[in-house]
Amino acid sequence: MAELEENSFSLMSLEDDLTCSICLSTFNCPVTIPCGHNFCQDCLLATWKESYSCPQCRTLFPIKPELKKNTVLSAVVETFMVKASKNEAASLYGEEKQAEKKDAIRCDTCMEADAAQTCLTCMASFCGEHLRPHRENPIFRSHQLSEPVGDLLDRICPDHHKLMEFFCSQHSRPICSFCLQQVHKGCSFISPEEQRNLKESDLRGKLGVLDGKIMRNETVLSQMQDLQKKLKEAAINRKKTVAAEYQQIRDMLGREERDALNSVDRELESGQNKLRTLMKKFTENIDNMSKAKEDIHSQLSRSQTQAFLQASLNLPPAVNFEPYAPRINLDSKKVTMTQGFAVALKVHLIEILKQPLESRLPIIKPDINVDIATEPQWPSGNFPSSYSPGPGSQPRAEQKKRDPKQTKKDSQTTEDKMENKTLPRLMDNLLDFSGKDKPSCSSAAEPSQTPETSNIPSNITSAEKRSELLKYGTILILDAKTTHKRITLSEGLTKAAVSDEHTDYPDCPERFTVCSQVLASKGFSRGRHYWEVRLSSSNFIGIGLAYGSIDRKGPASRLGRNAQSWCVEWFNVKLSAWHNNSETVLVNPNPKRVGILLNCEEGVATFYSVADRAYPFHTFVFPFAEAVYPAFWIFSSGSSISLCKLQA
Repeated sequence: MAELEENSFSLMSLEDDLTCSICLSTFNCPVTIPCGHNFCQDCLLATWKESYSCPQCRTLFPIKPELKKNTVLSAVVETFMVKASKNEAASLYGEEKQAEKKDAIRCDTCMEADAAQTCLTCMASFCGEHLRPHRENPIFRSHQLSEPVGDLLDRICPDHHKLMEFFCSQHSRPICSFCLQQVHKGCSFISPEEQRNLKESDLRGKLGVLDGKIMRNETVLSQMQDLQKKLKEAAINRKKTVAAEYQQIRDMLGREERDALNSVDRELESGQNKLRTLMKKFTENIDNMSKAKEDIHSQLSRSQTQAFLQASLNLPPAVNFEPYAPRINLDSKKVTMTQGFAVALKVHLIEILKQPLESRLPIIKPDINVDIATEPQWPSGNFPSSYSPGPGSQPRAEQKKRDPKQTKKDSQTTEDKMENKTLPRLMDNLLDFSGKDKPSCSSAAEPSQTPETSNIPSNITSAEKRSELLKYGTILILDAKTTHKRITLSEGLTKAAVSDEHTDYPDCPERFTVCSQVLASKGFSRGRHYWEVRLSSSNFIGIGLAYGSIDRKGPASRLGRNAQSWCVEWFNVKLSAWHNNSETVLVNPNPKRVGILLNCEEGVATFYSVADRAYPFHTFVFPFAEAVYPAFWIFSSGSSISLCKLQA
C-alpha cells in the first residue's frame, strides 16, 4: 500500500512535464517534432501558418515536419489523468467525512462516540453507554432527556446556568425559569420555538416586500432603459433638424454673399467701361493734336515765304476740350448699402450670440416670453407660428388675425425678396431684423408700435418716445475758441456753416487748425444729457463726442480717427461710426435731425434719427476718462449744422 502511494506521488510530480507549453493544459494527442519538444497536435498546427518553427526553442524547419503521435507519452498522460481523478474523488470524500465529523454531536463523557441524548438537567450530552445511569438509576429519573442538542452552551443562561426555555416578548431575549421568577417577573413570554415561528413569518413577509420592491425597481429600470433609447433617437432627430436649419441659414447667407460680390463686380465693370471709353477718347484727341503739331512743324520748316504765308492750318476741336480725371469709385449707393447690410447683420448676430441662450429668442422676437422652467417643446424643430428666425428664412403661417398687407409680405419667400425687392427695401428688412422700428406707413387708425432695439441698454429702450428723451434735454452753444477758420458761427453760437473762405479768428491753442471742426462750450462727466442737431444735408458731416484733450493741430485730430473721440459720419451716401480710426458701416436712415442721449454713469452714447419719435441707429459704449464735449465736423462747402431748441 505504501509502495502504491509512493508511485502515485511520483506520477503526480510529473504534472509540469505532462503540460503543453502552448495551451498550458495536459497533453491531448501529444506529438513530437524533430527538435525533441512535445505539443498537442491541434495547438501545434494552429501556430503553423506561414512558417514552421518550434514554439518553444524557435528552431525553424524548411518544410513542414511529419507529425506522429507519441504513444508512450499518451499512455503516461492517460495514467496521470486516472490518478488525478481518483485523488480528486478521495479528496472530496475526505472533506465530506471531515464535515460530517465536525457537525456530529459527541458524548461529553468519552468525547468519541456520538451522543444519543442530551440531559437538560445535567446540561450534557451522553452516548448510549454513558446514558445508562440516567435510564437505570432511580436518582436520575427526574432528569429531563431530549434529542442531542448541538448549541447547548449557547442555550445556557449566563446568570443562572440554567437552560433558557422561554423567550421574553417584552425584552426580546431568551430567559431561563429563574429569570422568569426574578428580573422578568410579570413579562409576557413564549417558547423559543413559537418565537422562531413568529420571526420566520415576519422574515417571509419581508421577503415578499423585497420581492415586490425588486420587481417594481426592475420594471422602472426597464422603463428608463426604453426612455434612454427614445432620448437617443430624439437627440438624433433634433440634431438633424437643427443641422438642417443652420444649413438653410448658410445657404441663404451664401446666396446673399454671391449677390453682394456680383454687385461689386458689376459696379467695377461699369466703372472700367467708363474709363475705357474716356481713355479711348483722350487717345484720339492726343493723336489728332499730335498730327496738327506735325503739320505746324512742317509749315515752320518751309523756306519760301510766299508759300508759308499762303498755307493755312486749323487746330483740331480737341484743343477746346479741357481734359479731366473722372470721379469713379465703388462707393455707389447700391454697393455701399450692400456692405452696410453685411456689417449691420454681423453686428446684430454678434450682439445676439453674446446673450445667454434663453435670452436670444426674445431679442429676435420680443413678443415671445420663454419661461425656462416651462419652456414649450417644439418637436422636430417646428417652431410656433409666431416665431420668426429673422430675415432670409421661410415665414410660417400665423394663427392670429393680422394685417392683410403684413400677411402678404410674410408669404413671400426669401428668394422672391432678393429677386423682386430693391436694395433699399432690403435695408428696411435689416432694420426690422435688428429690432429697430421704422416710421409706420399704416393708416392713422393703427396704434403706433414702440421702437425696439437690441444694441442699447434697457433703460434707453424705455425712453424712445421723444417726450421721454426731452426730460434730459440740455442747452448747448458752440465754442468760438475751438472753431476752425473755415467755419462761421451764427444765430447766437448755435449754427455752424463751412465755406472755402477763412474767417479771421485769432490764433489760440484750443482752435482746430487742420480739420474743419468745432466743439460745444459745455462738457459732461456725470448725469444724463440729451440734445438735437439739425443737418442742412446728410453729406460730409460728422456728429460726435470728444475729450477736451483731443489733438487740435495734426491730421489725426479728425473726429473718430483717434482714441479721444467718437462720431457718426456721413460721407456721400455712406454712414459710418468711427472711433480710434476704426470704421463700422451703418444703415443710413437719412435723418434731417439727429438726437444724442449721453449717459455718463453707464458710459453710453446713443444716436437717434428724430422724426415723430426718436429711432436709435447706433450706440457707443465706452468708459469716461474725463469730461466729453459735443463735437462736429463739417467739410462740404455750404453745409451747416444747427443746435435745436428742444420743444416737446
